[in-house]
Amino acid sequence: MLNFIWAGFFLLAFGFAGYNWLVLGQADSYSLIMQAAFAAAKTAFEIALGLTGIMAFWLGIMRVGERAGFLQGLTWLMSPLFRRLFPDVPPHHPALGAITMNMAANMLGLDNAATPIGIKAMQELQTLNPDKSTASNAQILFLVINASSVTLLPVTIFTFRAQAGAHDPTDVFIPILIATYCSTMAGLLATAFFQRINLLDKVVLGYLSVISAMVFGLTGYFAQLPASEMLRQSSLLSNFLLFGLIVAFIGAAAIRKVNAYEAFVEGAKDGFHTAVTIIPYLVAMLVAIAVFRACGALDLAMNGIRHIVTAFGWDTRFVDALPTALMKPLSGSGSRAMMIDTMHAFGADSFAGRLASVIQGSTETTFYVLAVYFGAVGIQRVRHAVTCGLIADLGGLVAAVAVTYLFFG
Repeated sequence: MLNFIWAGFFLLAFGFAGYNWLVLGQADSYSLIMQAAFAAAKTAFEIALGLTGIMAFWLGIMRVGERAGFLQGLTWLMSPLFRRLFPDVPPHHPALGAITMNMAANMLGLDNAATPIGIKAMQELQTLNPDKSTASNAQILFLVINASSVTLLPVTIFTFRAQAGAHDPTDVFIPILIATYCSTMAGLLATAFFQRINLLDKVVLGYLSVISAMVFGLTGYFAQLPASEMLRQSSLLSNFLLFGLIVAFIGAAAIRKVNAYEAFVEGAKDGFHTAVTIIPYLVAMLVAIAVFRACGALDLAMNGIRHIVTAFGWDTRFVDALPTALMKPLSGSGSRAMMIDTMHAFGADSFAGRLASVIQGSTETTFYVLAVYFGAVGIQRVRHAVTCGLIADLGGLVAAVAVTYLFFG
């Protein structure tokens, strides 16, 4: 899929440039495209290089939290809920432990740890699956929850915003929490409908009520504030929570006699490796998007959508962030590149730049998650997994647009 999208950008750009040259008489069409390609390749390298320090810092802190026991703590906290959401899984089955560990790792933003644990969970669930080529209910629900991006710490987004020159890179923290909550609830409700899961169970209802009360309470509180005060207080709360979590990680490590410095250095090395590793992916996608934009194709598509939105009498500022939303279910690296492109084109602190960041943090790459997790166990018939995953994506998108207008509109 990603190969098709990537090649499509170049082929469409070549065709549009030819049209501009032959029909519109723009003799410099191909020259502009090549200039854009070279500039984008340089930008991609500079972005990745600038990410190194911030990525190393955050992954170092995450490793301290992991060693301090926060992963196990989240696992213990979420176990009662997952035992009821996966009724087909026997109590104390290894799959439940792997599921909760995977969710805990996702919540902490430990992507490198979450994926192997997630594959392990899918393999454990496969041992309970009577039809090895068809996804079971438990496997579908697990995939949908993963695809809805239950993430408490969107570290990568903060990092890219800082690199793009955002005044306060973490000012999207609260909006992302609200949007990812909505995407997860949309996916859970859709899957519960298909699978007849009892969401009125007192334990499930208790968990969902507490989480919902926190999210709606935050939203209600900020909604009644004046715009300037809302932005100031949400930024203060975001930074307080993030710095408080850093202090909590280090404090817990000290209490448990964990060598926090050694853990930080080990995690920071992974951060350096991650920053270097993404250079080829950023170059490939940013160059493709740059030539697609330089030939006029992207502007043409967005202007078409903008005319439709205008016909309904709606505000059109959200349209500029839609490329990230359209790419998100298909490709993580592609949507990340779209987000970066939007921030560079309109500014990291523009409405479109902030909305693209919130969209990026609201959901996961549905088709990638489906391919990796189901492919790992040989699932061929996915049943309602794609439908429920895309419903989660839609819920996240709608919530991202609404909450960005609320906070930054």
